Amino acid sequence: MLRTHTCGELRLADVGATVTLCGWVQNHRDHGGVIFIDLRDRYGLTQVVFDADVCGAAAKEQADRLRSEWVVQVEGEVRARGEKNANKQLATGDIEVFARRLTVLNPAPTPPFEIDEHAKVGEEARLRYRFLDLRRPAMQRRLLLRHRIVQAARRYFDALGFVEVETPVLCKYTPGGARNFLVPSRLHPGQFYALAESPQLFKQLLMIAGYDRYVQIAKCFRDEDLRNDRQPEFTQIDLEMSFVTMDDIMEVGEGMARAVWREALGVELPAPFPRLTWQEAMDRYGSDKPDLRFALPIVDLSDWAAGCGFSVFEKALEAKGVVRALNAPGAAEQLSRRTLDQLTEFAKGIGAKGLAWIKIGADPGRAEDWQGPAAKNITPQARAQLAERLQVRAGDVLFFGADTLKTVRTVLGAVRNQLGRELLQLARPGEWRFLWVHSAPLCEWSEEERAWVANHHPFTAPYREQLPLLASDPGAVLSQSYDLVLNGNEIGGGSIRIHDAATQQAVFQALGIGPEEAQRKFGFLLHALSYGAPPHGGMAFGLDRLVMLLSGAESIREVIAFPKTQRGRDEMLDCPTAVSERQLAELHILTRLPPA
Repeated sequence: MLRTHTCGELRLADVGATVTLCGWVQNHRDHGGVIFIDLRDRYGLTQVVFDADVCGAAAKEQADRLRSEWVVQVEGEVRARGEKNANKQLATGDIEVFARRLTVLNPAPTPPFEIDEHAKVGEEARLRYRFLDLRRPAMQRRLLLRHRIVQAARRYFDALGFVEVETPVLCKYTPGGARNFLVPSRLHPGQFYALAESPQLFKQLLMIAGYDRYVQIAKCFRDEDLRNDRQPEFTQIDLEMSFVTMDDIMEVGEGMARAVWREALGVELPAPFPRLTWQEAMDRYGSDKPDLRFALPIVDLSDWAAGCGFSVFEKALEAKGVVRALNAPGAAEQLSRRTLDQLTEFAKGIGAKGLAWIKIGADPGRAEDWQGPAAKNITPQARAQLAERLQVRAGDVLFFGADTLKTVRTVLGAVRNQLGRELLQLARPGEWRFLWVHSAPLCEWSEEERAWVANHHPFTAPYREQLPLLASDPGAVLSQSYDLVLNGNEIGGGSIRIHDAATQQAVFQALGIGPEEAQRKFGFLLHALSYGAPPHGGMAFGLDRLVMLLSGAESIREVIAFPKTQRGRDEMLDCPTAVSERQLAELHILTRLPPA
């Protein structure tokens, strides 16, 4: 080894020892003829002193030429800095190394930005020079946290008897899920592989093969529009189990979360995590991934609204819609008229015709203390009933949605999040609120496709007692599915799978997939199911999103070593790029570019 210690290792117990350090020059200071540098590696910083009386004039002169990000080797003696000069901000702050010998291993040009977590650097520059950005302590902490999370998960599953199996990346294109990346086959002209969007079918085949408990840290690919929590390639902690119920898998998934938080953060999570059905979550919070760090429940007021006197509400009911509301307790002082107007525009931007609100003054019993667009139209009797239903107190602000059920859920769910996270700041940092949301509808109607589409995927098992509804009312069938939600983010999800060919074909039929199409797309699965498939199910955790939440990062690009931009480009490699006509000819491909 070129070093005896790392730059974060030395302590007072090492005083007097001769050591050799290697690393990057963080900064360089000349204090009255004595040169100080901070030497950095991924373990920390150590202050190195170049004093001509110790290292000689030639080494001191060489040290004077050092600049940021030069790679050097230093041999010297560990000395105590003394109480007065100690740096309590550094783990190595009680010592320094008086250099005797300096070797420049590699000089470097001036970097395009400071290798410092406090430096403000644009994302484009950070991604173009990712190899420099990854030197910054903040990025190193995130990637090391990612490593600890993966290792904690592996240890947890290994202790439970899970077998780690790698599944193919190149696989069959099966339309119906996310858009796949296609890979042309040189050996089979005109034919294509797809990059696996998940190991879903393979892990089901492993259960049929008898492997009982499977796990994989799996790379997945989806050609989707990108955003802060989405990348074209991402990583899942993927698992599958045989001879289990929904409760069994949720217990295992919950145990993994507790193991990860314990080992990565030193935090003990409560057990068990609360559970809500999909219907309960949507009705109470307007979302299937509610943030439980704050209350603000949504209340159904459709029965009350029928005779409340406010025509907007009454017309919504006449159009077969609903009226629902939430109470923001004591928020009147924090929500100015301007803020309420901005919140109304926010609601319009996500599909609302408007956002009715009422601000309660000092005396909820006085009509004059009910202020807002809806307040003056509500009858005295309805006002008294509303005060009781929403437990109205002085200083509260009430928000109403009156429209179709889907629109009201979407709008009030988003308004609730805006209030709790941004405007009222009810979500406390460092608080972890988990929730299982289970039993979502098996499928939903797509106006775009004019057909029923799977809510999760077409291999999700319905509840057995609801199988007869598949032919007559598919939208009423509930699935044996479950999602793990953390602070309003879905971090994992899965389902019990269909394990017999008859049920699988019945679900395909409900989704408009006929026998010929099913055989063409999923014939291998149907064939495998006929050979004694065990009851099985599983789930997957989004590793990138998990690391993002645990590290406090704002984007999964911050927790992936080499991510793509929101336009799907790799700025560092400058790709995707065009390829030669010869390469295209070998693949039997002609390109047709869109008009400029």
